[in-house]
Amino acid sequence: MDLKLLAVMSVLAVATYVPFSQAKPISMMERCWCRSTVNTVPQRNIRELKFLHTPNCPFQVIAKLKNNKEVCINPETKWLQQYLKNALNKMKKAKQIN
Repeated sequence: MDLKLLAVMSVLAVATYVPFSQAKPISMMERCWCRSTVNTVPQRNIRELKFLHTPNCPFQVIAKLKNNKEVCINPETKWLQQYLKNALNKMKKAKQIN
């Protein structure tokens, strides 16, 4: 038997025997939006806040600024923590009224 043919046959045998990995492929949807965050953004420059939580990424806060730029804000920032706390309290009060 030809040595090259034997080598190809053994590579094919190993390749077909190796079990598939259980890992999921990384898609664009599974990547984290925020690769870096900022701690200081003037609140008066923020037009809207988006909150993202995905299974593979930590809690992410994206601020759309008045100049249409988007920046990721550190979720541990004090003013943001206070903002979230106030928003949750407001939602709880609204729920109690209904």
